[in-house]
Amino acid sequence: MTKIVFIEHDGKEHVVDASPGTSIMQAAINNLVPGIEADCGGLCACATCHGYVDSAWLDKIAPKSRGEADLLANASNVQANSRLTCQIPIKPELEGIVIRLPKSQY
Repeated sequence: MTKIVFIEHDGKEHVVDASPGTSIMQAAINNLVPGIEADCGGLCACATCHGYVDSAWLDKIAPKSRGEADLLANASNVQANSRLTCQIPIKPELEGIVIRLPKSQY
């Protein structure tokens, strides 16, 4: 299991354990983390699993695909470290990754 730290926009933390091979989005859904809507179920089609990857972790995840970048271009509250959490597979090297959540996905 890999620990993931989700931080809501108001600072409330949720530390969850996730199975390698699933996505960060799925870990949030499985653990009822508020702030991840995941309307498309992880198909990279909606941008409602938007999160901010802590800068310490950006070089440990794959770069955005063109499709992910296109969706984020139309998302709310986008920052340089914005990612769709459905596009980040969990792996042991991400132990302790910090994902901050926007105030709203819309």
